[in-house]
Amino acid sequence: MMLTCFIIDDEPLALGLLENYVTKTPFLQLTGKFSSGVAAVESLREIPPDVIFLDIQMAELSGMEFARLVPENSKIIFTTAFETYALESYKVNALEYLLKPFSYSDFLLAANKALQWQQMNEKANTENIDSSSKFIYVKSEYQLIQIALSKILYIEGLKDYLKIYLEGEDKPIVSHITMKAMEEMLPGHLFMRIHRSFIVQKDKIKVVEHNRIVFGKTYIPVSDSYKEPFQEFLNKRTLI
Repeated sequence: MMLTCFIIDDEPLALGLLENYVTKTPFLQLTGKFSSGVAAVESLREIPPDVIFLDIQMAELSGMEFARLVPENSKIIFTTAFETYALESYKVNALEYLLKPFSYSDFLLAANKALQWQQMNEKANTENIDSSSKFIYVKSEYQLIQIALSKILYIEGLKDYLKIYLEGEDKPIVSHITMKAMEEMLPGHLFMRIHRSFIVQKDKIKVVEHNRIVFGKTYIPVSDSYKEPFQEFLNKRTLI
């Protein structure tokens, strides 16, 4: 399992050290490196990471203030030189509190804690999927439509709505729902996000060409942020 992560620190040396630690950790994928919380806000909204290594004392937007913007599914590991925020960190759902200067072994213990949390969360989600639950309901044009999961090829996100493309259907179902909400609704063992605008059903991936998934005449790109977990998925199923 891979965890996507952001590192946020206004000290260049601290930011460089965090990047070095992330690079040394096999299950971490760096998807955002920022020298301020303000610089990270837009990326946080577009593609929230699994874990955020976050400094506390920063100009304009402190780590504590930034933490209140973080979605529930992204876990925070504070990296700070000040002990005084330890108690407050639990109020913003922080997973761990690393006191500077910390070693790689300290960092790795905190990262492993995030990995274990993610594994338990995914296991719980999988176990909660009833074997008889083979469909979802979505609202489309004032109707509630049942969609069989087995028929979904891919989902395309377009700002405040999305298009659900189904096997054997010429036109997609359009629904006013966010990609994040749809991703949380779909079982992770069947579906995979490969771009901020696309979710695909794993079993429906028949052809991959130049880092694009081919569905008939449609080519869906795999973005850099999702390239590594997608390649890992392919590697496990590829015979050479």
